[in-house]
Amino acid sequence: MSIEDTFREEADELLVDLEAAMLELEEQPDDSDSVDRAFRTMHTIKGSGSMFGFDKLAAFTHHLENAFDLVRSGDLKISKELISISLDSGDHIRDLLEIKDSNNELDEESNLLLERLNALVGITNSQTDDKAVQNSDSNVEASVSSETQTFRIRLNPDEDAFASGMDPLPILRELQAMGTCNITTIICDLPDFGEMNPEKCYMNWDLILTTDENKNSIEDVFIFVQDDWDINIEMVDKNGHWSDTPEDKNLGEILIERGDATANQIEQACSQQKKIGEILTTNENIAPEKVEAALKEQQVVKKAHKKRKASEVVNVKVPAEKLDILMDLVGELVIAQARLNQSASIFHDPALTSVAEDMERLTSELRDNTLGLRMLPIGTTFGRFRRLVRDLSNDLGKQIELVTEGAETELDKTVIDKLGDPLVHLIRNSIDHGIEMPDVRKKAGKPEKGTVLLTAVQSESNVIVTINDNGAGLDAEAIRLKAIERGVITKNSTPTPQELYNLIFDAGFSTAKVVSNVSGRGVGMDVVRRSIESLRGKVTIDSHPGEGSTITIELPLTLAIIEGLLVKVESEHYVIPLSQIEECIEITSGEIKNANGNHLIEVRGELVPYLRLRECFNTNGEHPDIEQIIVVRTGKTRFGFTVDQVVGQHQTVIKGLGKIYEGIEGLAGATILGDGAVALILDTNALIQNASKNNKTLH
Repeated sequence: MSIEDTFREEADELLVDLEAAMLELEEQPDDSDSVDRAFRTMHTIKGSGSMFGFDKLAAFTHHLENAFDLVRSGDLKISKELISISLDSGDHIRDLLEIKDSNNELDEESNLLLERLNALVGITNSQTDDKAVQNSDSNVEASVSSETQTFRIRLNPDEDAFASGMDPLPILRELQAMGTCNITTIICDLPDFGEMNPEKCYMNWDLILTTDENKNSIEDVFIFVQDDWDINIEMVDKNGHWSDTPEDKNLGEILIERGDATANQIEQACSQQKKIGEILTTNENIAPEKVEAALKEQQVVKKAHKKRKASEVVNVKVPAEKLDILMDLVGELVIAQARLNQSASIFHDPALTSVAEDMERLTSELRDNTLGLRMLPIGTTFGRFRRLVRDLSNDLGKQIELVTEGAETELDKTVIDKLGDPLVHLIRNSIDHGIEMPDVRKKAGKPEKGTVLLTAVQSESNVIVTINDNGAGLDAEAIRLKAIERGVITKNSTPTPQELYNLIFDAGFSTAKVVSNVSGRGVGMDVVRRSIESLRGKVTIDSHPGEGSTITIELPLTLAIIEGLLVKVESEHYVIPLSQIEECIEITSGEIKNANGNHLIEVRGELVPYLRLRECFNTNGEHPDIEQIIVVRTGKTRFGFTVDQVVGQHQTVIKGLGKIYEGIEGLAGATILGDGAVALILDTNALIQNASKNNKTLH
């Protein structure tokens, strides 16, 4: 990934944060923390854009930053128009990120947005700049009298900084603009003139910065170079003055604090003189025991400090592609470990069995830790929907609030990336079809403002995502009539409300009387279901007329490796995801005959329908006298699958199916067993749906 791509990626994250700050300000215009957060984000995007050569982006963001500087100083109030301009500007900055060079269309859009901004501010660009400069100058002057902090900053750029386009000069200028800044250039590594390479950076800098900004603001200046440069920021004092006078802090302490000398070097230099303890005990001013106690205390403090430093969390950014490669290698290791287990069971060698057990334990730990690296909080997706709800609410003239819960719930990055579009469609449907107009809600005795509740919660090895709205709910009768019209059901059919609700996931099915820009064409809900099922998930809907609807999405934590139950039908092996299984029971051939062809079995007082995998996949051979039924739960119902034999639990590395198997329903993938054989991974939801359509189970 190039340095420009890194900038684009992190700038996009900053724009998400800016958007969130704007939406918070729309709800609470007097929130000074959100104002500061927005200003700092704009400032970072502007400074970093300038450093990486995105001059048009930096110039445009500069005007937006100036407007929010006026907000900070109290000369401009937060308004809906300012929020709208800022959100539109964020979208425009995204466009500027993609096109670095001049573009007439983007230039025109920049001018239109700046005209809106200046009309709101009521002054020209130059006046805005002058005002911002005045505010900046006054802030610097006030820093002497207001509460300030002094930081020591050690800046050591990467040797290839110039070649990669990361010029330190804009960063130094930005730091100078933050307050009183004393800069010392360190040139001790500068080579002779004849050996100097103009594309290499040989210098580093020491800065003493007194500012009213906090440490986070200073760190934001280095946000795009922090992974490549050696940067150390340390607060040395508050209130703009040094607490230690030169006579209180000796030279050795200062050299150690600055990193210019080690403690060993200072100790060696001091060892040429008498130690203070020796002097004190020799002159009998202090008892040797007291000196010894003080030395022990000093050692304890040093050890505690080292321990604390060692426990500090250090974050390292890694490209997603490298994690994908690591995950693939772990998957191959799991397969190799299964082969080792197979060999150990064949040869009955205790030493080999012991090695296989150790390998299984280590592989399991490595698998879990590698999967953990790919996990991201689902809140990274949830946060993007607030803007969607705001814009659609305004377009439709509705009052809607988005409430999120469980944003910290983690999912595999691949799942999160593919979940965004289905969630967008479901939320749009809730807003357009679910939530009523304010006057309609008022007449129904509801609050004029509707609510869309988006939640996520982990349930064993799955994550449950729900979209709930307190709108009108689904009209089961309208769905029934539409289904009859389309020939999906007959007039004499008596489907349950749940079965009717699930018809909205059929292609082209819509009961909307008016087609809007948002929805109503019957295109999309079938795509939503296919997208969720491609993630090995399932989607269901429940609704109560007049109260609202709830759409539930159940997803696996990861798409790479799962725990499965390995089963056998004749010579064929299949894997059923362990997270779906409730229990395994036996059924005899006599019990099957007594059922008179009905595929039902009584399990603790409940009739459970079952499907015979032998029949489902047309497997030849005789049925064994005793078969195993694997009982799984799908939603609120239980369902069984009969197999010849349960082999046992199996770490399953999911592999894609070839083109030959793409059209076969009921298969989620394949895996390789320890002996090299291939086992098919079953999609139990698809098998149940297919069986219901073909009337293979009792209704």
